[in-house]
Amino acid sequence: MNAGGQEETTGLYKVEINVGPGSGVKILNKPAPPQFQESVRYAEQNLYSKSKELIGDRDPRAHEFSIQLRAFDASKSGNGMGMAVLIGLCSAILEKNTKGGLVIVGQLNLGGSLDMAYNAVNLAELAVEKGATTLLVPLNARKQLNDLSDDMVTKVNIQYYTDLKDCLVKALME
Repeated sequence: MNAGGQEETTGLYKVEINVGPGSGVKILNKPAPPQFQESVRYAEQNLYSKSKELIGDRDPRAHEFSIQLRAFDASKSGNGMGMAVLIGLCSAILEKNTKGGLVIVGQLNLGGSLDMAYNAVNLAELAVEKGATTLLVPLNARKQLNDLSDDMVTKVNIQYYTDLKDCLVKALME
């Protein structure tokens, strides 16, 4: 899910990732939206730099990832998808699925910290509208979600994460 920026509309996406032998990351969308390319680059760099913490002794540089972005609405840029892509890369290399009905919100920077989530209420409402059952949101959006209507709060399980590993653990199926 794209948290957008102050000026961009909120969007909901599905990220499909396949892994095989080789090295690097290929985006299958042609042309790939520049904002999504940036999100993928951030996710890839965080995977390499935090691999021990996230995926243990597996070597991400010995794998080739193929990524496809699928938009569920009018927003097509793929901006702010870093956390979702990182979780997808980890899920693929660990060979563990993410939970069904899961929407991940969060934008990474190159250092591995999380950028501020904007429009959290809009994101939650859009996620519920599209059938999400769990919303995984960075802790920095908690105060924004206090404004979510009672009706919306009862329709989705909102879980907060504090860092990359916390998000990964909460995203993967038990």
